[in-house]
Amino acid sequence: MSGFMGKILRVDLTNRSVTEEPLPRGDASLLLGGCGLATKYLYQELKPGIEPLGPDNKLIFMTGPLTGTLSPSSGKYNAVTKSPLTGLWGQSGSGGKWGRELKRSGYDGIIIEGISEKPVYLIIENGKAAFKDAAGLWGKNVFDTTTILEQQLGKGFCIACIGTGGENLVRYAAIMNERHRALGRGGFGAVMGSKKLKAIAVKGDLKIPIFDQDAFGAAAKVASDFISESLLKMTLEVYGTSMVLDLVNVKGGLPTRNWQSGVCTYADLINAPSLNEKILVGRKACYACPIACGRLVDIKTGKYAIKGEGPEYESIGTFGSMCDINDIEAITYAHILCNDYGLDTVSAGSTIAFAMECYEKGILNKKNTGGKEILFGDTDTMVDLVHRIASRDGVGDLLAEGTRRMAEQLGGGSERFAMNVKGMELPAYDCRATKITGLAYVTANRGGDHITAYVQGPTFLDIPFLIVEENTIDDVTKENPLEAKVVKNMEDALTTFDALGACKFMGMALMAEDIVPVINSATGWNLDVAGFRLAGERIFNLARAFNVREGVSRKDDTLPKRLLEDPLPDGPAAGLTVDLEPLLDAYYGYRGWDKQTGIPTPEKLRELGLDFVIDKLGE
Repeated sequence: MSGFMGKILRVDLTNRSVTEEPLPRGDASLLLGGCGLATKYLYQELKPGIEPLGPDNKLIFMTGPLTGTLSPSSGKYNAVTKSPLTGLWGQSGSGGKWGRELKRSGYDGIIIEGISEKPVYLIIENGKAAFKDAAGLWGKNVFDTTTILEQQLGKGFCIACIGTGGENLVRYAAIMNERHRALGRGGFGAVMGSKKLKAIAVKGDLKIPIFDQDAFGAAAKVASDFISESLLKMTLEVYGTSMVLDLVNVKGGLPTRNWQSGVCTYADLINAPSLNEKILVGRKACYACPIACGRLVDIKTGKYAIKGEGPEYESIGTFGSMCDINDIEAITYAHILCNDYGLDTVSAGSTIAFAMECYEKGILNKKNTGGKEILFGDTDTMVDLVHRIASRDGVGDLLAEGTRRMAEQLGGGSERFAMNVKGMELPAYDCRATKITGLAYVTANRGGDHITAYVQGPTFLDIPFLIVEENTIDDVTKENPLEAKVVKNMEDALTTFDALGACKFMGMALMAEDIVPVINSATGWNLDVAGFRLAGERIFNLARAFNVREGVSRKDDTLPKRLLEDPLPDGPAAGLTVDLEPLLDAYYGYRGWDKQTGIPTPEKLRELGLDFVIDKLGE
């Protein structure tokens, strides 16, 4: 199978067994790979209603046909599971080199099932897999675990592991590969921790088969040259993703003090130029990436002295403006701590901001915080809460559950400003300033999420995604139902990238006509532009079907009441809220879903070749 290794590794932790099975050719051509193929396995093998942290859940890692090849930005792999944070379809992708090493070890993916009686880790190398005792690693964080395994296993092994956040089942714990690359959102680290699987070490030198090497090399070079000459590369290379902060703030959409404002008055203290001037020491790229958006930082002195990678924009938004913190060193320290503990920075920072507002309003007080004040703007408290979340110490045990469960427990009207969708904390873009962003939040299958559609590109950033035809937003301050089509098209196209094993930043710099020749020359398929988009639509509908089986319908596609009812108080977007219902009506129409329920119709599922879903959707 060109573009694929042709094998899946199934790992049974309960029985300590590993077996190989062939990659299903028909499913690969229908769903491409990556999150697409992994989602079909999850849909078919999980029964509705299973406990995400129980033995029946599965954790599925999957590469795509471009992963590990010389296609630009092809270092990505994806994973799916039932999320312990949302209770729904969970999906996350990560870059670096781990995906390449997994594929070159001889496997397109790994299906992990069951629960080990004792902590173990897994070694995979050139078609062989083995369990190793992880008792000596349990209780260690990501950086130490990675260093120990690198020393023990020798040169060339790539490590994906959990820290104590995953071991302690923090519902937004992450799996980290190469220390700072993350399967961040949705609680994958908690699933891995529940299975007593500490790490997966991969290494391989097997050749990835390419259908037409000469044509592939030429097509990949064209795509790489386009990216290398793009404004996207020039900007991200210099400033990283933190360049977004000023662009969002100037439109009045930078969530500040847990979304009580959209304007951050001290943005110049925590933005990209400030980061570059104060702590940046280098840049880092994932495998085969011409952009190098990763930031290498070094805080040499003071109580926040630390060295590592980051922070990205989302970490600055959540630990910075959301918590009302104006210290880039404290923000960076919290970000790197999260990487070491294995915590999603978006959910961690957002949950801390929520706790700060709960304390401000008297819903949290010293009686239920163990005598601790939790105040906006307090850098030491913000950092201390990261430690407490990872260890579930004191009030950290409550914060480890995420904002939805916190609000359910605390009451007092706190659900109004628990800033999540379907249980997943929202990223740092206030959709009251660009309304269509709110639609993208509520329709993302994994919950409140910014990169399923990334309409922030054409809205907040004024950067169109070339990969879709309709990518312009005419008037972002109005609820224009016609623009719901932009969300739908962006979701489909960017889902295709997750299936291929490619970075979504490619979608800003490339058109579908640029990437299709890369896919076809690698795989031997005859995919056209329409087929490229259709594949993403198929995968997106399959993930929605998984959620429907778990009880999701239109009632769940909604925003926190703060965004629907409380106008922004200041800035360029002052006075705005989101009127979601007209946007949902239009979106469901474009999707071919029932407008009353938000459920894909049998006609749409048949059109997409998902006939097998129709009967199971009622289970």
